[in-house]
Amino acid sequence: MRVLAAMSGGVDSAVAAARAVDAGHDVTGVHLALSRSPGTLRTGSRGCCTIEDSRDAWRAADVLGIPYYVWDFSERFQTDVVDDFVAEYAAGRTPNPCLRCNEKIKFAALLEKALALGFDAVCTGHYAKVVEGPGGLRELHRAADWAKDQSYVLGVLTAEQLQHVLFPLAETPAKAEVRAEAARRGLSVASKPDSHDICFIPDGDTRGWLAERIEMTEGEIKDVEGTVVGTHPGANAFTVGQRKGLRIGTPAPDGKPRFVLEIRPRTNEVVVGPQALLAVDELRGIRPSWAGAPVPEAAALLRTGAAAGAASSAFPVSAQVRAHGDPVPARAHLELVDGPGTGPVPELVVRLEEPLRGVAPGQSVVLYQGTRVLGQATVDRAHSLARPDVAGSRPDPAR
Repeated sequence: MRVLAAMSGGVDSAVAAARAVDAGHDVTGVHLALSRSPGTLRTGSRGCCTIEDSRDAWRAADVLGIPYYVWDFSERFQTDVVDDFVAEYAAGRTPNPCLRCNEKIKFAALLEKALALGFDAVCTGHYAKVVEGPGGLRELHRAADWAKDQSYVLGVLTAEQLQHVLFPLAETPAKAEVRAEAARRGLSVASKPDSHDICFIPDGDTRGWLAERIEMTEGEIKDVEGTVVGTHPGANAFTVGQRKGLRIGTPAPDGKPRFVLEIRPRTNEVVVGPQALLAVDELRGIRPSWAGAPVPEAAALLRTGAAAGAASSAFPVSAQVRAHGDPVPARAHLELVDGPGTGPVPELVVRLEEPLRGVAPGQSVVLYQGTRVLGQATVDRAHSLARPDVAGSRPDPAR
């Protein structure tokens, strides 16, 4: 096949490109220039789109003997990832920019351009597996190395996109093996540290970065009874489950730490309380998508053209709400709800068999059956079925 290898400048994507070459594919390397921010261009930046990264990718492509290009996707990245990140925080939600980058950039904008130029597939260094499912429709599965598994941030991939991706690291048992292989191949990135933090916030100070882009207004911090216990510099800088940075002078009656239970952007309030009240056992997600064929229960509902209020049968899943979080057994179903003037839209309902703590609106819930990724949705509401009247366990009516 003609394969476009997305080369970030790290060891994983370099070895993935090398394996694609070994497999006999006609490989071309491309590095995506995603940011024009001066902070991401200096030596020591902790992201994944620096000038140093583009040079490291070029050196790897040179060793592999493949053509190499740099494509400027910075405008699309600004709109679809950075601006979305700011808008979500401004609305009191907690987004996952890496997942959004995969959805909008690497497997949408990049894949679209690759197919238009005659490539058959895009190859990346993600740790995930694509397998042939029933009827030839491909499925997304966890990687062999669960410690490095990245299937969570790939849960947004569609059935069509899965037809045109390669993940050569899928069966690699450990990251150490990738580094050893890079060293054997003479790739200078063999010992390069992994990127971490949010690539467009190179110093890691998310709150300070947001304060420059969102108008922060001092507001009240309240406990679950509605009593004012402190003030904050701006509700948008907080996230559900947060403990540090509250600066509440008055201790809780039980002497235990308080945690952020709820953010109310319209009233600029932050609700805090004991850690136990962070536990939720029902998630409701908007904009569900399926990584391959939808489960039969969901497909049956979507085929009917039913009115709002209709629901699918429940199906067993494991639900994961963080990239490296533990999956929790659950049952899920779709409900049709009134959309914004466009007729009924599906909403994903996930009822957890084990409570989760600190689930924030804006996070993604990714559903699995065994190792297979079924799909995902963006968490809109998370609450406790046992405590429907406790602040922090229900959606903010003002949101």
